[in-house]
Amino acid sequence: LNPTPNATGVSGAVVSSAGTTAVWAEENTREAIFDAMKSKETYGTSGTMIRLRFFGGWDLPAGITKDAEFVKKAYAAGVPMGQDMPAHPLKDMAKAPSFAVWALKDPESGNLDRIQMIKVWADPSTGYPREKIYDVVWSDQDTRQIDETTGKLPPVGSTVDLTTATYTNDIGATQLRAVWTDPDFDPTISAAYYVRVLEIPTPRWSTYDAVALGIDPPSSVPATLQERAWSSPIWYTPSDEIMEMAKR
Repeated sequence: LNPTPNATGVSGAVVSSAGTTAVWAEENTREAIFDAMKSKETYGTSGTMIRLRFFGGWDLPAGITKDAEFVKKAYAAGVPMGQDMPAHPLKDMAKAPSFAVWALKDPESGNLDRIQMIKVWADPSTGYPREKIYDVVWSDQDTRQIDETTGKLPPVGSTVDLTTATYTNDIGATQLRAVWTDPDFDPTISAAYYVRVLEIPTPRWSTYDAVALGIDPPSSVPATLQERAWSSPIWYTPSDEIMEMAKR
């Protein structure tokens, strides 16, 4: 918990512990893993072992994430994380892409709080990058709803006991899944979409250390954190045909 900067000039107390990367491969072989890395079907976490699936397409069924053959059908109907969306179906300019997301908690960590979709694009009028975060699905939906005034989802709460660096999984969900359609889609604007999965609050590593040492947690960093996973993006690029149709 020494705040003295290290050789990089950054205090070790303010950085997180090591993260984890994952790749969806057809089999556990060197060749299959490298093939999956080349296709960018990968995701990262802050260290927890969350399982995450993310697909995009133009006609993903609303209930596909609850299907026993979800993954097989999602590959057939769309593309996985790390890939480019198929060309926009020109017969329906108003059609927006839909995305199937599924996350399963790490059995040794906290329950899941929510799944968010992060959309990034360039503002066509200024060229500056834009970002918008959507709450797609969350735990305890019978008691937690997005505020119509602020557009924000209430926090999941916390079960952390800072005196013992413990928590309970009395809140949150073991898995979350949904199909989400972009409500602000413009077929003429390139965009990238990626998923973020948040766990319920758990003690930060510095809090575990403080309790083990019998001292107060450092005030320079939060005592708790929400471990998370984030996917590779799925990209949408308008075709030349779309751009020509938009000019008419």
